[in-house]
Amino acid sequence: MPALEPEPAAAAVLFGDRIEQARAFTEHLARWGEELGLIGPLEPPRLWSRHVINSVLVAPLLRPGRVGDVGSGAGLPGLVLAIARPDVDLVLIEPMERRVDWLSAEAERLGLENVTVLRARAEEAPQETLDQVTARAVTALSKLIPITAPLLRPGGEMIFMKGERVGEEIAAAQKVIRKHRLSSPEVIVLGEGIAPESTRVFRATLD
Repeated sequence: MPALEPEPAAAAVLFGDRIEQARAFTEHLARWGEELGLIGPLEPPRLWSRHVINSVLVAPLLRPGRVGDVGSGAGLPGLVLAIARPDVDLVLIEPMERRVDWLSAEAERLGLENVTVLRARAEEAPQETLDQVTARAVTALSKLIPITAPLLRPGGEMIFMKGERVGEEIAAAQKVIRKHRLSSPEVIVLGEGIAPESTRVFRATLD
């Protein structure tokens, strides 16, 4: 197993009294992630900064309620957010059985009582049941918005982690944004001056 990246100083600040669970999750993902096909062989040396810290930066944007994470995969950001926000109920939506098994087992190992794992594609998940929905590295906004909008209650919020080209994605998704009656679309940059890498988030509300 490649050496796990040393824990950045920002981790203890961002996770607070939940840092031990975050350390356990990161260690488990480094130990078993490649074998289970959850992460690539190059990821352990940058697991904290590129993935775990990157995910926890979104935690302050969550509201107490029911939040779905579409395409949870390794638990980034779903399990990380569940660790950081025990006051929020996370529904991890993932179609692949092997990943579902990992998510369920890891939530149990970490003692996360605020996690439900649902084996489904976003299109198959119960509609109008979520207060917010997250996704990380799933697909472009033009495809992501149509499959996640039906999951949200009226007034629900999309919080999608995106890369540097998010502006181009928004421009390409204008017709979809109008069709699904999204209001106040914006890009938020999180973690500047705190984390090794900043996180860009597309946020919009379903009217």
